[in-house]
Amino acid sequence: MNRKEPDHLNLLFDMGQLASIITSGSDIEAFLTGASELVAKHLQAHVCSIYLFDSRSKNLVLKATRGLKPEAVDRVRMLPGEGLVGQCFSQDQILRVGNARTSPGFKYFDNAGEEPFNSFLCVPIRRGVVKIGVLVVQRREMDHFTLLDERALRTAATQLAGAIENARLLMALASESADINEDADIISKELPVFIKGKPDGYGLAFGTIRPSRKKRKAILFEADASNITYSLADFQTAVEKTIDELKELQDKFAASLPESESLIFTAHFMMLKDKNFTGKMKALIEQGISPVAAIQQIVLKYIKIFSDNPNAYMQEKAVDVEDLGIRLLSHLKAVHTPKTPDRGTIFVTQDIYPSDMMKLTADGIRGIVLVGGGVTSHVTILARSLSIPLIIADDPVFIDLPDTTQLLLDAGQGNIYINPDENTRSIFKGKQEAEKRAKTREMQPATYTIDNRRIRLLANINLLSEIQLARELKVEGIGLYRTEFPFLIRSNFPSEDEQYLIYKGLFDKTEPGTVTTVRTLDAGGDKVIKHTDFIQEANPALGLRSIRFSLKHRHIFRAQIRAILRAAHGREKVRLMFPLISSIDEFLTAKQVMAQCIHQMEQEGVPHKNDPEVGMMVELPSVLATIDEFAQLADFFSIGTNDFIQYMLGADRGNELVAEHYISYHPAVNCGIAKIAAAAIRHDIDVSVCGEMAHDPDHIPFLIGVGITTLSVDPKFLPRVQATVMRTNFSRASAYARLLLKQTRVKDAAEVLKTGPGK
Repeated sequence: MNRKEPDHLNLLFDMGQLASIITSGSDIEAFLTGASELVAKHLQAHVCSIYLFDSRSKNLVLKATRGLKPEAVDRVRMLPGEGLVGQCFSQDQILRVGNARTSPGFKYFDNAGEEPFNSFLCVPIRRGVVKIGVLVVQRREMDHFTLLDERALRTAATQLAGAIENARLLMALASESADINEDADIISKELPVFIKGKPDGYGLAFGTIRPSRKKRKAILFEADASNITYSLADFQTAVEKTIDELKELQDKFAASLPESESLIFTAHFMMLKDKNFTGKMKALIEQGISPVAAIQQIVLKYIKIFSDNPNAYMQEKAVDVEDLGIRLLSHLKAVHTPKTPDRGTIFVTQDIYPSDMMKLTADGIRGIVLVGGGVTSHVTILARSLSIPLIIADDPVFIDLPDTTQLLLDAGQGNIYINPDENTRSIFKGKQEAEKRAKTREMQPATYTIDNRRIRLLANINLLSEIQLARELKVEGIGLYRTEFPFLIRSNFPSEDEQYLIYKGLFDKTEPGTVTTVRTLDAGGDKVIKHTDFIQEANPALGLRSIRFSLKHRHIFRAQIRAILRAAHGREKVRLMFPLISSIDEFLTAKQVMAQCIHQMEQEGVPHKNDPEVGMMVELPSVLATIDEFAQLADFFSIGTNDFIQYMLGADRGNELVAEHYISYHPAVNCGIAKIAAAAIRHDIDVSVCGEMAHDPDHIPFLIGVGITTLSVDPKFLPRVQATVMRTNFSRASAYARLLLKQTRVKDAAEVLKTGPGK
């Protein structure tokens, strides 16, 4: 049998194709039909069917098909475990059958029109750990489908899972109803001019306050006090404008943040298609209810249904409904009154998550004030990567500031100016222009100290969009690519193939011949990933995080390693790095998993990088006792000073109560870093520093003085770091480091640090 084999590297849909089937079509059923047609075309299948699990009837129901009889939709039903489809769902595994009709598990439906089709392949559709349905393809020929088709269909199910789950939930809610009443309380106060916050980022921002979630929600409860009469045509215009707005945000997102799930508004699009959502709004308007009241009534009904559900994932959907309702009402009222854009505003909030950051970026937010609480380290890092200044403020006054209030943020200092005068704004503008010049300062291609000591500068990369700036600044490679961000900012768990696409983007964007260091998943602690079985831990910093998480969840670890090595095929100077290693046993086990992945891909004939350098993050004091043994096993070290200081001193860097004990120049920290550097030098392996100390001008001379020759920093810090290195004398830095290492008291170390190495 002759068949055209698809390229094994082209297993993923183009995101434009997915966006097209989500944003086009009149309703949810049209989306599901479009999805089945897309998969059928992608796999050259004669049939593609989508079965969804109905939690009420406990049946798998045929909801869309391309190739079977249309009248079979909603009529073909089976229990989990019943038929090939039911077995696939209940056993949570792929089924590939060469001749389905002779299979003992096959269940025949006389109204489906399956008779001509023999080859059968099905995969579970999963949303994280939750099974939501089954995706099936069929062909007339026997024994048609291959292992390659299994991978392609599995990838298709993963990519479509988010949108399909939204469709399933909305279908399930079709008959639900609820009422809700709530009042909005907006307070105005006499305002101070200046408030000192905690610096938790970098950069400057000026703009008008974006109404808080509480204030924005008020539009969902307020009776329309205007004298404007809105029509059904106005409502339809608002729907169209909302769709256009979401499409624009989605397109911008896909272009600027390729590693994110660019289809972040799938739930919004599904609801806009749902006849039980916008359809019921339209019906209410036709009955004489005002468009404002119609939108409010249906939106609040859905918010109530989702909020009352005990499932955390379902509760999150309430936020999507709320956001969509606000957008619809804003566009409706903008038909007669111009809408005030969010673009260029400052967002004030009491909590924020990585996924929120992504949507705020799409909305063009200039800065963030986080009121009355801490923030996860990865939200801080993400804010820097997205160039969004962020400040933490304890004063609750910010929550109730009028929407017309202007804020000026200096995130580096933690300064917040409320309604700044012209002079303050002028000073701010000058500082902003100086920062811009510093970021774009021409850098030398190689970095040397005054006395010709070579120091290599690498970039820490969180988002692929940062690579362009790093290349413009002539960076010598990637010293740390944090792989957890695609996990944190996506609404579903990325499969091996989706990760492969992300990592391939990383290698494609980096300069050929330069080093690229990829750190495996640093999950846990304050970096909780959705759709995993994370549990609340009493002390998450000392819990199941980083390499411990990966080794406990081997399927996740193997999928990531395979994706990285597949993407690195044909590249030189590829480094794989394991985080938070605590023992030699742990490091060897991680290396063994990698070796197993390489062997497996060799057996499968999958192109991959089979000889990456393998190193480790040095972050725990436990490795110091056996640092020489580690240096014999690892190809390189990277010192993560943020965690190293935290664990060395037992001081949570995110806890303000012990912030004074988190001391980067503590004698124990200095001696630990020096010991790591000395071991690396003795065994002739590379050692770099990739934490905050690497870009701190006060610490760089000490690091150089103890023998560190590689610094890895966020791209925006590269010009400043190079300037610091180029005015450092290595001989003086060595003497300075020796002096600092002699200090046994914190206050004495502080005095030496203040004096510096001299010229």
